[in-house]
This record gives sequence, structure tokens and C-alpha cells, in this order.
Amino acid sequence: MLQSQLFTKTIREIPKDEESKSAQLLIRAGFIDKLSAGVYTFLPLGFRVFSNIEKIISEEIEKIGGQRLLMPTLIPKSYWQKTNRWKIFKELFKVKGKNGQEYGLGPTHEEVVVPLVQKYVSSYKDLPCYVYQIQTKFRDEIRVKSGLLRAREFEMKDLYSFHQDEKDLERYYERVKKAYFKILERVKLKEKTYLTLASGGTFSKFSHEFQTLTPAGEDTIYICQKCNLAINKEIKKQFPRCPRCKEENFRKEKAIEVANIFKLGTKYTKPFDFKFVNGKGEKQWVVMGCYGIGLSRLMGALVEVHHDNKGIIWPKEVAPFDIHLVKIKNQKSKIKEKIERVTSEIYNTLQKRGFDVLYDDRENKSPGEKLVDADLIGIPKRIIVSERTLKKNCVEVKERREKKSKLVKIANLLKTKSNKNI
Repeated sequence: MLQSQLFTKTIREIPKDEESKSAQLLIRAGFIDKLSAGVYTFLPLGFRVFSNIEKIISEEIEKIGGQRLLMPTLIPKSYWQKTNRWKIFKELFKVKGKNGQEYGLGPTHEEVVVPLVQKYVSSYKDLPCYVYQIQTKFRDEIRVKSGLLRAREFEMKDLYSFHQDEKDLERYYERVKKAYFKILERVKLKEKTYLTLASGGTFSKFSHEFQTLTPAGEDTIYICQKCNLAINKEIKKQFPRCPRCKEENFRKEKAIEVANIFKLGTKYTKPFDFKFVNGKGEKQWVVMGCYGIGLSRLMGALVEVHHDNKGIIWPKEVAPFDIHLVKIKNQKSKIKEKIERVTSEIYNTLQKRGFDVLYDDRENKSPGEKLVDADLIGIPKRIIVSERTLKKNCVEVKERREKKSKLVKIANLLKTKSNKNI
């Protein structure tokens, strides 16, 4: 993509009404735009990152049997009343139609998915069943000053599993844990993320969260020094010893919750009278689990973990582009023409070889402005074409994470088939 065609621009000033570093950088670099408190537009660069995160999550969830669907956001009041959450769900946005019918804007989808799956599951032969969606959610949060980390409108993957019994739920629960850590490994958050025992809230007695360490975190967790299981501060008093290894020594840290998983049991199947017929011809309650990952929150957490004083440092699998190609202009006509020709050749060749390239072809920006923007946007690899590099028939290549750059022969660059070879 030509950078001159991006309708968005980078911003030098730090947004005054944003407290989190991730929100400040994402807005300044042109990834998101703030409409109101807790409500953001994903701009072209931001949507590319979002789509990469979405792809990774879908791939790993489908490996464990998840079937993707898309449920309505507008959920009638009667469904919420079935589970008694119309009154007790404090963050539920409520709206009324012209005919007087009331709805809740979905912050979660148990009230929809249970009666939906119930239409198709009646026998033990139909179980287990795993369905998931990636969808916009709404929660009327009181405090929304952390950008994508806590929003009123956000994107979430919610997976629901349906089982014959608790044993089968437990088996799948463990599979989801592994899948989540695989997702976090691919987006380069695994090393800083801890499985954390937490309150189940309105869902269950206890749950598990995936908490990523960062000073910007809203949660406080206590990490076992022996087995690395963490416990959320809200339930720490119940566990003076680690429930996994009985260790008493914990390390206190700030963290962001990027995912969570719950064993729901029959909490939501009973209100809808959702039963199945077992092998003996007997009716039993269907047992459930639910598993969430906030895509927009994950994007914010990535920036909190992967940035420096110059800007964002995107991990390769989620970056908006593979390469940021920067043309440094020169006023001398012959050299200017050569820089233009060589840079265009590199751009076209790399694209043909399967690389996603952002080409900074802007004529109205100085070399300094271009390099500052490149650091702020944070694409993993930067390639500079200039008079200095062309004198050696080279380009300057720099990894965003590294301080030093290197010269690479143009002929070798044009032959490369892998990002690792540049």
C-alpha cells in the first residue's frame, strides 16, 4: 500500500484524555480514533491488526472443534428474564423499540446460544457441541479511561461448549487452556501471561483468567513462586497457599486480563429446560462451559507490552504490514529518478513475492518525519532507499526491535522469498 493514499495521518500530540500508553500510541499512530469515552473506530491500519488477531484466534479455536456463527446483538428482554439477568446485570445497555418491546445489547450471549443449540441437540449423540463467534459487545462501564483495555463497545470472541457431564466439560476446559496459550504464544504475549484463579462472578464460583503483566494493568495478581499459578487479588484471602502446589510464597504484580474461561455447569441450561436423552433413555441436564477473548483488549495489551519511547513494536504475526519501505528523496534530478525507480522496483517485487508492504512514497515529508512515523507505527522491518545506500547498490534494513541497521545488496533483496532472509 502507498502511504500517500492512507487517508489517516499520524499525530504528534499526546491525547490529553487518554491515560493508557496503548491508547495514546494507537491514536497517535493512526490505528484507532476515539468517538466517545470507551467507543473507538478501527482505522485502516488498526483493522489490519485486528484482522490478523482474528485470524489467529479463529485458527486455534477451530483446531479444537469450534464452529463459527454470528448471533444477534439485540436480545429481547424475555430472554434476560429467563436467567434473571435483566435486573442484576448492572452493565447491560437497555433499549426500547417503537412497538415498546425492550432489548438488551449483548455483553455476552448465553441467553441466545442456549435456546439456539437446544433446537438442534436432544440426544447424547449430539454432544459435545462447540460454537463460537467474534462480535461487537456492549457494556455500560462506569470508568473508561484505559482505551481499548476497558471500553463500552468492544470486539470479543466467545466460545460455548455443551457436554453430557462434568468430566467431558473438564476435558474440553483443559483443551481450551492449551489453545489460549497457543494464541498468546503466536501474538507474543505468552511469556508475560499467567493462568490466574479468579472469581466466577455471576457465572460460577471460580473461573480462570489469562493475566498479562504490565504496569498499566487494572488487576493485581499474586503469582506462586513455585508453580506460576496466579491468584486474583479479589479472591486471594481464600487461598493463603497455592491450590496447585501448596506453596505460600507469592509475587505481587499488576496485570491486564486478556482472556477468561468459566465452567458454567447447568447455570444457563436449567432456565431454558435444556436436557438431552442419555444412552439409557433418561433425561439429563446439558452441562456448559464458556470461554472469552477480547480482541480489541488483546490489541491494547499488545501495545502496552510491545512499545518503546519512539512508538509501537508490533509482533510479526499481528503487524499491519511485513515491511515499511521508505523512500528518502533527493533534489538532484538524476539521483531522484534513480531512487524513485529502484524503490518502485523493490515495492513491486516484494509484493509479488507475497510480502505486505507499506511504501512511504510521500513527497511532502522530510526524511526525519518519515523515520519518526515509521518508529511510531511500528512495522517489524524497515527498508530505506536513499542516495547513500544506492552508492553501494544497497538498501538499509532495520528491525523495529533492534537499534542497529544493516546494508543489504539490492540484488539479494530482490531474490528473497522469506522475511527472515532480508
